[in-house]
Amino acid sequence: MSRRISVKPDVCNGRPAIRGTRITVQTVLEFLAAGDSIEDVLEEYPKLTHADVQACLDYASPKTRDSINYSLRRCARSLLETNCSLG
Repeated sequence: MSRRISVKPDVCNGRPAIRGTRITVQTVLEFLAAGDSIEDVLEEYPKLTHADVQACLDYASPKTRDSINYSLRRCARSLLETNCSLG
């Protein structure tokens, strides 16, 4: 697991979150899947960095994902690489 992602039972009900925050991996991925750009995510959550978003994408890899759709990960990675939104 990434040093940027933590899973603690007392934080976000044990869901994977960005270390030192209460922002879940799922929240970041949902923003990207909805068409928000990485900059939109960083604007909404100024405490986050590009590396935090990358850590969320990496966490969602096929080896570690549970219910996260593989195509969502690919779409989000594409957004990260092109640094643009779907809209």
